Amino acid sequence: MQLMWLSGPTGQVKSVSITARNILVAAGALAMALLLLGFALNWVGLRVAVEYNPDLARSLGGVTTEAEQLRMESVYRQNLRQIQSSMDQTVQDVKKLEALKNRFMNLATPAGLKDKAPALQNAKGGPFVLPNLTQNWMGQIFKQPLQTELQQTAEHVHSVNQLLALQQQDWQQHLTWLEALPIALPIQGEFKLTSGFGVRNDPFTGSLAMHEGIDFAAEIGTPVVAPAQGQVVRSEWDATYGNVIEIRHAENFITRYAHLSKRLVTVNAMVQSGALIGNVGNTGRSTGPHLHYEIFQNGRALNPLTVLPATTR
Repeated sequence: MQLMWLSGPTGQVKSVSITARNILVAAGALAMALLLLGFALNWVGLRVAVEYNPDLARSLGGVTTEAEQLRMESVYRQNLRQIQSSMDQTVQDVKKLEALKNRFMNLATPAGLKDKAPALQNAKGGPFVLPNLTQNWMGQIFKQPLQTELQQTAEHVHSVNQLLALQQQDWQQHLTWLEALPIALPIQGEFKLTSGFGVRNDPFTGSLAMHEGIDFAAEIGTPVVAPAQGQVVRSEWDATYGNVIEIRHAENFITRYAHLSKRLVTVNAMVQSGALIGNVGNTGRSTGPHLHYEIFQNGRALNPLTVLPATTR
């Protein structure tokens, strides 16, 4: 096909031939121009989005600005510091809990038994069981995005710390209760049980008489200690008991220590378990150096051997 036209009344005749090849070339050029225009608009749009709407740019093209990267890195570092701090607290709580358990076991284990097996003190065992948390977060946490993982890790470490704090409080309560009961030996050093609880022949008259305690024969000056924390309610001289001390403990227990050579505490004094309160002597109605030890609960005399460790018997 050929197009012809005149440029004026006296102008020359001009013509243009339109062929299929010319049409294809023109169409290709137009398509290329439109494609380049589209790329240019897309690039300009992403640049604008990066500057003014980073979230949109990230969702459309996976693009983040340096400022956005720095902000995200700062958030991650803050979360990691929080997790590190929580983990440090967890380690400290576990150490405190272990110390409380060791104190508890030390009180609950007879002194003679501890002395018999010093090499076995670190012998421990049992199955490995994870703490009973509210959910199996260890199996789920690493299936989440990094930011979510960090947040969930911090939350669950905090939950573990709370659990440890509750256990520590529970152990402390048990330990406080146990330390207030007269279950430890009232004497330190070498001794020998010379007279038990119950009816016996009186050492002075030979007649049957009730002996409301037990006798620890030991050298004069042997330390006498409080078997549990409590308050001194008696510290005086008595014609029968000689130098005598009485201590009130929890659960309405009262312990009595007689025939002492010295009394080292006064009435109303508060004493802790293991505190030195006096020394073995031979005062009062006594045939030789010994500690006469009695335990009462609610005013009733108890056989101390039913309260003291079995190794004492």
